Amino acid sequence: MAESKKLKDRYNRIVIKIGSSTLTHNGGKLNLTLIDRLLRQIVDLKNQGREILLVTSGAIAAGMGELNLSQKPQSIKKQQAAAAVGQGQLIGIYNKLLREYGEKGAQVLLTASDLEDRTRYLNAFNTLDTLLDYGIIPIINENDTVVTEEIQFGDNDTLSARVAGLVEAELLINLTDIKGLYNQDPARDCKDLKIIHRVDQISTEIEKMAGSRGSDVSTGGMYTKIEAARIAVESGITMIIGYGAQKNILLDIIEMLEQKKDFSLGTTFLPAEETLSKRKHWFCFNLETQGEILVDKGAARALLQRDKSLLPGGVLRVDGDFKRGDLVNIINQEEAVIAKGLVNYSADEVRKIKGSHSSEINDILNYVHQDEIIHKDNLVLLR
Repeated sequence: MAESKKLKDRYNRIVIKIGSSTLTHNGGKLNLTLIDRLLRQIVDLKNQGREILLVTSGAIAAGMGELNLSQKPQSIKKQQAAAAVGQGQLIGIYNKLLREYGEKGAQVLLTASDLEDRTRYLNAFNTLDTLLDYGIIPIINENDTVVTEEIQFGDNDTLSARVAGLVEAELLINLTDIKGLYNQDPARDCKDLKIIHRVDQISTEIEKMAGSRGSDVSTGGMYTKIEAARIAVESGITMIIGYGAQKNILLDIIEMLEQKKDFSLGTTFLPAEETLSKRKHWFCFNLETQGEILVDKGAARALLQRDKSLLPGGVLRVDGDFKRGDLVNIINQEEAVIAKGLVNYSADEVRKIKGSHSSEINDILNYVHQDEIIHKDNLVLLR
């Protein structure tokens, strides 16, 4: 492998995500042998002077085993009940094994709304950063006992990427029950099936390779892992999808990266050359979009090629009912999302001033918030 400037000589802050299918046997009982093996490697990495954050799935799956459920419940309330039973068992196992190796873990439960609110987002960072200063391993999971369909992450792949961006990690390792991103759906009998070991850019072709393969106890398939990779690489973080059951997988991944060996383990997503600031990472990947603004070709070029703000004159159509300060998608005339941004005007206000010059805003509205509908400092380009 030619040496890549995108690979660091040493990875000091690492987020490790372990999926339900890796943590459990079929039927939901915890795989204690595998958990022990992974925690031993995590402690070894910490003993090397690294900071480790663990994002874990498995609360619902562990609860399924305790409640003698053979399949994941369909209703939210039954999933929450299973999570309430399983979360205590899961964190108890983690702390028992960690203490045997001389380490301590701290349970941190998050919901999407915790990261959508800027103050709570910063509070979460401060808590995790302080735990690391104390030498504690944060054990992070979605708060499945209280979330609803509207606010749940839906998978811990997304959660792990958001956490990695939150704490400014250098590496995200996503351990799962398959060996990486395949060029075809591995669930089918395919010829020329192979793993894509290195991804320099998440292209449309890469997205098409991400099937919906998952297990009975997992929430997210490969699609959610690609979405997680997109969040990571845009934040300057290397992400690897690895086979959790492989012996010494975590130690071998670190050796592969730091010794600049050939990419042979799982799939490595290399970070983008130009990365987002922490503030732009927050609003782009943690806030829900509330509407869309369709722009003409001139405005699209100004945004994508000239690093300009979005002005009223380039707006053709407004969809949704957003408020000032909300996050919206910017779409071109091919209906492709080219950017996201925080608006200075509500949807109704934008409808009134669209197609106008900035100097006309006051005449139309009788007031002016800003000359721009979205300032370039509040824009994230996606194409």
